[in-house]
Amino acid sequence: MKSVVRRLFVNFEKEEKWINDMAAKGMNFIDYSFSRYLFEKGTPGEYVYRIELLNNLPSHPESKAYIEFMEETGAECVSTYWRWVYFRKKAADGAFDIYSDYDSRIKHYKRVISLVAAVMILNIVPAISNLYLGLFLGAKSGIYANAFVSIANWIVVVTFMPMIVSYVKKIRKMKKEKKLYE
Repeated sequence: MKSVVRRLFVNFEKEEKWINDMAAKGMNFIDYSFSRYLFEKGTPGEYVYRIELLNNLPSHPESKAYIEFMEETGAECVSTYWRWVYFRKKAADGAFDIYSDYDSRIKHYKRVISLVAAVMILNIVPAISNLYLGLFLGAKSGIYANAFVSIANWIVVVTFMPMIVSYVKKIRKMKKEKKLYE
């Protein structure tokens, strides 16, 4: 039996945890499109899922080669969306970690920070300009629609800022741990 769950995540770690929690309940993730998750009833705890942000789109030769490499290690590419790829592996096969070293884990977090920061910056400029148009020019015309649009932009900025800060902290922590083990 298949079921669709609609949910929007902006934090890949929370999304990954949620998918794994669903798998623990016997709902195996099989496909994704914007805020739409498709699950299939299965054995509880059968799979472990990991989410990764690729350097390029999945159709890029470098990404295709990487996905093939992951499949050779026993992981299955369940779904892709833009540059995100969803892998799963049978839990019976043991621990499933995409990154075996600090450097690759740090690179991944830096890729995610770059993406989130780009989205945040792309919202700061319209947030400021819409606020200006809405408040200052709206006072003359009586139309404040731009100020309300600005609120949506500011919500994106405020939502993504703590995420970037937490990822930067994780990178710093990983760098410290790496130094301890060298």
